[in-house]
Amino acid sequence: MKISVRNLEPTKVKLTITVEPEEFDPYLDAARKDIAKQVNVPGFRKGHVPGKIIDQRFGFGAVAGEAVNDGVPELYSKALEEKKIHPMAQPEFDVVEVPQSAKDETKLKFTATVERRPEIELPEIDGLEIAIAAPEVKDEDVDKRLETLRQRFGTLVGVDRPAAKGDFANIDLSAEIDGETVDSQEGVSYELGSNTMLDGLDEALDGLSAGEETTFEGTLEAGEHEGEKATVKVKVNSVKAEELPELNDDFAQEASEFDTLDELKEDIRKAAAEDAKGRQATEARDAFLAKLAEGLEIPVPKGVKAAAVEEHLKGLTPDPEKATDEQKQQAEEGAEKELKDQILLDTLAEKMNVEVSQADVFNFLASIAQQYGMDPNAFIQAIIKNGQLGSAVQEVGRSKGLLAGMRAVKFTANGEEVDLSAFLGDAAEEEEAESVEAASAAAAVADELSAKDGE
Repeated sequence: MKISVRNLEPTKVKLTITVEPEEFDPYLDAARKDIAKQVNVPGFRKGHVPGKIIDQRFGFGAVAGEAVNDGVPELYSKALEEKKIHPMAQPEFDVVEVPQSAKDETKLKFTATVERRPEIELPEIDGLEIAIAAPEVKDEDVDKRLETLRQRFGTLVGVDRPAAKGDFANIDLSAEIDGETVDSQEGVSYELGSNTMLDGLDEALDGLSAGEETTFEGTLEAGEHEGEKATVKVKVNSVKAEELPELNDDFAQEASEFDTLDELKEDIRKAAAEDAKGRQATEARDAFLAKLAEGLEIPVPKGVKAAAVEEHLKGLTPDPEKATDEQKQQAEEGAEKELKDQILLDTLAEKMNVEVSQADVFNFLASIAQQYGMDPNAFIQAIIKNGQLGSAVQEVGRSKGLLAGMRAVKFTANGEEVDLSAFLGDAAEEEEAESVEAASAAAAVADELSAKDGE
């Protein structure tokens, strides 16, 4: 097989693949056998019709057409592997030449145009040292957590005064556009200052007492008239203030298993310290990726980016065609960062010689299924059926590559080495941790794939 590669863009190539007759012949033979299984030819058992008879009865063109359909994707994959090209999208095939008879010496020739992963040169990772901030727990962090816990045990009591920030008002709302009521709600509980409903509502309620009402101009944020200006009438039915318990030993006993407030505070401090370590691990990851990308130009395939932008827009607005300029910019920036991170992590996984086992993929998919309360095996079968297994393999490879890369780096904080093993784990231990259950389930996945291939 002869393969020539022409770079159309930094992230797009055109492969021209010329296949020798001896390489294409097995596909022709397989096509003849497939046709023989589907047809009845007098004098021959079904499935046992000689290839020459198939060519005569049904035409070499039909045989070659089926052989091309089956052979081109496989030959394309072999060409990618040989030329070390990593596609990021589906290719566009164009069959240029096909033999017209069994004796025709014309070689199968086709082109494949595809957006590819750009080649980037990562820095040497072994011995790399990256400084990160030390985890820190301040008194105000403890106080903030304690206050959150205290609010969980707060009660609302009615007050005979104007509403103020932090109060809870029970309100009736009605919205009018051109004198016609387009929406109304009654008995809504709303916390002043939360800014969780209409713009202008907080300002309108501030200073109102029970029984009073006012109107203001606001923009509707949902429903048939979303985004339209309306005149909103709001009436206050009641005002309640939050009454919090005193911070003392009695509160500690009510809110926790501790007898004293000091013991509760100490436990909160420990929890805050663990969270700080988790944030430090996240900061280490971000610093590591930033170090890898330092000084690198990472071009993003245009077509892949366009599709990613569209997906991001769907997450920002129910109607992407009506997206604002701000939403479009947000989607574009998010898509570009996402793709650059993927390119970086895929290259890292390759540099770290990461191998993804079937058990790795099963464990990854099983953990996702567990998050959504689904049966792992049913979830995996759905992934296979929808053709998403390749994406799962890529995600696992990126994760393993990131962990392997971070294990090879020395992280320091204030000149001291930081131990992130609790978050990064140990490569040898991970291999041993692949349980018999995971391996057998992964084998089931492989059997399912084999069954699909045999269909």
